[in-house]
Amino acid sequence: KSLSVKCVLISRKRGIPPPDDTVEDFLELISYWEPLTLTQFLEKFALYMPAIVGDRDAVRRIAYEFVEMKAKEGVIYVEVRYSPHLLANCKVHPVPWGRKEGDLTLDEVVHLVNQGLQDGEKDFIIKARSILCCMRHMPSWSLEVVELCKKYQNNTVVAIDLAGDELLVSETFPEHRKAYEEAERCGIHRTVHAGEVGPPSVIKEAINVLKTEQIGHGYHVLEDPALYRELLSRKMHFEIMTNSTCLLCSVLTGACGPDFRKHPVIQFRKDKANYSLNSDGPLSLNSTIETGYRIAKQFLDFTEEEGNINAAQSSFLPEKEKKELLSKLYEAYGMVPNNPS
Repeated sequence: KSLSVKCVLISRKRGIPPPDDTVEDFLELISYWEPLTLTQFLEKFALYMPAIVGDRDAVRRIAYEFVEMKAKEGVIYVEVRYSPHLLANCKVHPVPWGRKEGDLTLDEVVHLVNQGLQDGEKDFIIKARSILCCMRHMPSWSLEVVELCKKYQNNTVVAIDLAGDELLVSETFPEHRKAYEEAERCGIHRTVHAGEVGPPSVIKEAINVLKTEQIGHGYHVLEDPALYRELLSRKMHFEIMTNSTCLLCSVLTGACGPDFRKHPVIQFRKDKANYSLNSDGPLSLNSTIETGYRIAKQFLDFTEEEGNINAAQSSFLPEKEKKELLSKLYEAYGMVPNNPS
């Protein structure tokens, strides 16, 4: 709800009338509680993003308050992903969300987000890093994204991502492949949204063409037993989203069936897959990471320790920082590391 308040206030400041007069009405409009397709879910962004794009103060402030929100949820390390192109309005073609050309560049967007995250780190005593997203429907943006990853590789940015409608198979867009080849060449970590609603072939493409190190979602891998066995043997990390596309929203978007107890993550856990639970789409679902944890514990026999240790081990932090993070988690959970050395 706090994020919804920000969107309404920013809208009014910029002279963009919000769709409804009150925060409560606006939140009701952008949230959903009944099944939608993934495409319909993504359309919700168009209701509030026009208020943010091109606004320097809004971009920095939301990054800062995102860290505050995570700290209140008890998070000690977070990797947040976003598309710089969907926040800029200068030399971005087309300008997103139907806005007019302005003067906020891609480079400045990343700089402002970095400022917000770094200020939040200092004030709330947690660690925050970012992942820059390429968009499946805009292959012309991808090479610009990887250049931003290269520039800010040692300044908050830790990886590149490919997000958006999986029905647009990225293999048909050479720009995505070239961006990921450059990322691999430069030592930039790589993750891809795949297998949320798309078939196993989208996951194969992410692995074989884009050389991803992690899979966002990946539920439909179970439809290809040979591929699933391969990824299990490779300890491929599955980023299971608790809010939007795993537990609550995977049912709402139709990515999985309506019964939580038949969710693919149960099979992942049974097979000791390398997976973790992550928050996604908190504004549209008006929820936090705890929402997903609660559902997972109730229906899936999920243990927080197991998921968070996997998440830390598969994080994109440098090895020294990763070991420090793992040490904090082992201490907090009263666990003995598998490999004390």
